[in-house]
Amino acid sequence: MRINFLSRQQSLFVFLIFALSSLSTVLAQSLSLTPTEAQIKLQANEIMLIDVRTPEEWRDSGTAPNAQRIDLQDPNGMEGFAVKVLNAVHGDKTAPIAVICRTGSRSGYAQRYLLSQGFSRVFNVPEGMMGSRAGPGWIERGLPIQACTDC
Repeated sequence: MRINFLSRQQSLFVFLIFALSSLSTVLAQSLSLTPTEAQIKLQANEIMLIDVRTPEEWRDSGTAPNAQRIDLQDPNGMEGFAVKVLNAVHGDKTAPIAVICRTGSRSGYAQRYLLSQGFSRVFNVPEGMMGSRAGPGWIERGLPIQACTDC
């Protein structure tokens, strides 16, 4: 029976992949906000809140006041979504952005994608509008909602 060990280079490569994966998870977690934190920063004009849900979801539950509505399911794919976000921040990829969806899943995906496209200050609201394992969510916390009459 012969046991094959990884070469030194292979071991280093495996370690680097693991380290980068762990770092991206830690980074994403550190770039998160509770709905209350997001609301405070939104009111103070410290962030732009982007609701990445669909127009139907915006109509059903309303949106946070002053949130930008940019559907993650853009007809031009993720590139189209990123272009709309870039336009919303007037071309400034360093502008602080918080993304929110129904339960934090799509907003987490949007956060990772925007970070990969060079946006540097993208926060996720992992509780979402409706709540998740991360917490009760925007609506359950009793934060302000406005009806979406033009969705």
